[in-house]
Amino acid sequence: IKSVLCPTVITKHITSVAALDGRASGKMGMRAVLYYTTTTIIAVIMGIVVVLTIRPGKGTKDEFSKSQKVEQVSPADAFLDLIRNMFPPNLVEACTRQYKTQYAKRIVHVTMTVNDTIFTLNGSKEITREETIPVPGSVNGINALGLVVFSLCFGLIIGSMREQGQPLRDFFDCLNEAIMRLVAIIMWYAPIGILFLIAGKIVEMDDISAMGSQLGMYTVTVICGLLIHATIVLPLLYFIVTKKNPIVFICGLLQALVTALGTSSSSATLPITFKCLEENNKVDKRVTRFVLPVGATINMDGTALYEAIAAIFIAQVNGYNLNFGQILTISITATAASIGAAGIPQAGLVTMIIVLTSVGLPTDDISLIIAVDWFLDRFRTVTNVLGDSIGAGIVEHLSRHELLKKDPELCSSVVEEVPKKSYHRVCQENECENQVCPDSETKM
Repeated sequence: IKSVLCPTVITKHITSVAALDGRASGKMGMRAVLYYTTTTIIAVIMGIVVVLTIRPGKGTKDEFSKSQKVEQVSPADAFLDLIRNMFPPNLVEACTRQYKTQYAKRIVHVTMTVNDTIFTLNGSKEITREETIPVPGSVNGINALGLVVFSLCFGLIIGSMREQGQPLRDFFDCLNEAIMRLVAIIMWYAPIGILFLIAGKIVEMDDISAMGSQLGMYTVTVICGLLIHATIVLPLLYFIVTKKNPIVFICGLLQALVTALGTSSSSATLPITFKCLEENNKVDKRVTRFVLPVGATINMDGTALYEAIAAIFIAQVNGYNLNFGQILTISITATAASIGAAGIPQAGLVTMIIVLTSVGLPTDDISLIIAVDWFLDRFRTVTNVLGDSIGAGIVEHLSRHELLKKDPELCSSVVEEVPKKSYHRVCQENECENQVCPDSETKM
């Protein structure tokens, strides 16, 4: 699945934007952004309400037997990395690596002069100290954000070229169809791979019972928040906007949701999500190609809810009483940080540092929740994929008039193609004498 992710993101975006005019794509983009913002804010509020109600961190740190080391990241560097990744200098490298600020240590030698006399400390004329500095770096993983930005721009250019750009449009359409057929083959053995992925993670756990009551309550709190958002909020929002049965829509996404549970990556699940929406739920291909790749990159409802719960949980463990202003700060930063979270496993731990730093909580305490993060990451990925898919259905419903105006024959979910007759009725002479033959029928 991951091997076809890169061509899927590129071809879907280029073909969708090239098929839409600027006005239609602009309106569709505004509706998608409005949906993403609304659901993310609701997810954060839901997480705050759940964690303040259950209070899973009530107690002390004594129950946590061991903590793991977490890489420290500056919030400013994490935000700037997001901007840098939007404009990759090398598209080939963006398919395999993404920019990430690394930290190096250097020794600084300082010589102090006082009244033209060199100041000495312990007999040394130089004072040495060690400091940490940010340096450019990269990590393995597809730079989906950079590919999305490039593909959007490239698709807009092809669309503006009209007849000259038609060969390129046909090429990417054909490539996209070939990839989808390859995905159909992959889906046959995907359940076996997902089974062993989950089984392998369970085997790696030393002792499930040693998790502790606080961490167990934290796990229950996160799952409760995700379930409420995924089974009540999102389906209710879909029903209110489209007046359609959300259960039928979600049933068509079961393959994508199971894949998300196994891979723990909304980006890796993207090819399966395309196939489920377009074939099972009959969502317009122009909508899925435009909305889903962007949603897999910036729409992280489950991650936003998880980060809000985790931040307040760490505050409760340390005995901090957060005021309304700090809770509001957590909600804003969790919303912003979830947008910057990559669609890869456990990417939320990196952006979690931004949330904790915003209210002065100790970032080292992220190590307290690493023990169960791999498990919760799968459930929040399922929520992310479900949110992206329901967003595609809502955007298609709101954009149905623009889609009908532009190439209605491509709109598979709204306009059904009328089957053409493979023959023409021949009007006999005795019949034609009594009645007038229609223009579409041939007279002999």
